[in-house]
Amino acid sequence: MIRLGDGTEESHQRMEEAIDNLWPYTGELFIASDFEKAANEFGIGPDVSLLKTVWENNVKQIFDEARLEMPTAGFAQKGGKQGIHTEYLGYILAELQYMQRTYPDSQW
Repeated sequence: MIRLGDGTEESHQRMEEAIDNLWPYTGELFIASDFEKAANEFGIGPDVSLLKTVWENNVKQIFDEARLEMPTAGFAQKGGKQGIHTEYLGYILAELQYMQRTYPDSQW
C-alpha cells in the first residue's frame, strides 16, 4: 500500500480508487454480530467494538506514509455477518466453485 500510494501518479490514483471502493466494507468489522457477542461473553475472542480506535490509528499511520487520504465516515455496508450480501457474492461463489464443478473428483 505504501509503495503504490507513494509511487507514481497512476499507482497513487489507483490506490485512491481502490480505497474509495472498499472503504464502505470496513465499518462492519467493528459491529459485533450475535455470535461474536455470545463468544465474547464466554471470554472467547475480542469485543470487536473496542478494536476500532486501534485499527484506525494503525491504518492512519499507513495512509500517511503512503500519502493517501483516509476516508471520513460515510456509508457502511452492513449485514454480511448476518448473511445479508449484495448480488456480487453470487459471482464470487461461482468463480470459487469453478474447479470443483469442472473437475468434481479432483483431490488436492
